Amino acid sequence: MARRPSGKRGERGDRPQGEDADLTDKLVHINRVAKVVKGGRRFSFAALVVVGDGRGRVGYGTGKAREVPEAIRKATDHAKHSMIRVPLRDGRTLHHDVNGHYGAGRVVLRSAPAGTGVIAGGPMRAIFETMGVQDVVAKSLGTANPHNMIKATFAALRNVYSPRSVAARRGKKVGDIIARRGDAAPAADGPRA
Repeated sequence: MARRPSGKRGERGDRPQGEDADLTDKLVHINRVAKVVKGGRRFSFAALVVVGDGRGRVGYGTGKAREVPEAIRKATDHAKHSMIRVPLRDGRTLHHDVNGHYGAGRVVLRSAPAGTGVIAGGPMRAIFETMGVQDVVAKSLGTANPHNMIKATFAALRNVYSPRSVAARRGKKVGDIIARRGDAAPAADGPRA
């Protein structure tokens, strides 16, 4: 019978320790849930956590345990394993506006000029702060349930593409994809009668 490597249960020895050092986590929501058993109610806690590196990588996770710290630890571990990379323009905002939905959650994310700040509420604010976005306007149009809001926001963030990746996929140059403000205006007007 093969033995497990020594160490705590659930620890991964193949990942360097320094990789998790620069991650920040935010507790978004904690919920007390009850299970009715023969002797009465048995309480446990469900935690929702967002983890990010401040440079475009972000993930979310859920954890459930009899104690709050253990639930938060489980949720943080789950979030670290489910991280996605989102391309950012100038390292501060999204490249383009995007919509996302999950269940009854509907969100609208809009890129913003420098100095706008993070205009978002609740769970979405936690995502943008841990991801490192400094300027964004976000609005939740559907449910106020934090789980569905976060899942809808991640559905939107998965659809954010950089101009370089779009140009590579379409076989064009980046300059062809990005419309220049000075060039686009005269062409749209055309000759006047």
